[in-house]
Amino acid sequence: MITSPQNERVKLVRSLQSQTKVRRELQRLVLEGARLIRDAFHAGYLPDFLLYTADATLPGKAGAETLSLFQSQNVPCFLTSDQVMASAADTQTPQGLIAVFPLPTHHITLPVTLALILDGVADPGNVGTILRTAGAAGVGAVFLAPNCADPYNPKALRAGMGAHFRVPIRIATWAQIRAECQELLVYVADGQGTVRYDQIDWVRPSALIIGGEARGAASEAWKWAGNSAAIPMSNASESLNAAAAAAVILFEARRQRG
Repeated sequence: MITSPQNERVKLVRSLQSQTKVRRELQRLVLEGARLIRDAFHAGYLPDFLLYTADATLPGKAGAETLSLFQSQNVPCFLTSDQVMASAADTQTPQGLIAVFPLPTHHITLPVTLALILDGVADPGNVGTILRTAGAAGVGAVFLAPNCADPYNPKALRAGMGAHFRVPIRIATWAQIRAECQELLVYVADGQGTVRYDQIDWVRPSALIIGGEARGAASEAWKWAGNSAAIPMSNASESLNAAAAAAVILFEARRQRG
């Protein structure tokens, strides 16, 4: 049993949980809980190692099945004390299972007919929620422009509910995004947009830009986009949360595409 928070694996988990730089340098992320860990496995990924507590892997619990699954795959699995698990976890009430996985690598299937571009979305929970929505709506690729939250932040991973392993994600510069989406009609979501979102022909190959929560889309996005998509609201409301706006528009696109 690992009983010291200074164990090298435990220290690695903490650094991956808290530091974007470490995640990018090591190309690793941390998942907590049986559901997220099994989602990654079913997407074709094996963890470097798994930490677990005795309570989480009692017979009949989801953790027991997950532990057995990875032991059968010869993944190194380490029993830890509850105190060590608490020191390694990002959540207030740890589920007793933590695994270190490689960052997902996705090949974008061309041609992309529906792309989503996040511009300055700073809240990790919003980024994760939007990725989950994008996966459900059939988005072909999600691009994160500069100044977005790290999509592999623990909060983003929890909010994404496994979408990170199903949706192609690119962290890119504006020049790279324009090159990838040069054949698409580009719309910025904006409360004062020029076209109602449900009057746009989303069957055509398109890209949607969702701006940040506080300032909206950057000037770079406006220079590039040909139009802006508006969601009509009552006079009492000024704007929608970025994740809510993405859901409304993306599912209209899915409806039109059948």
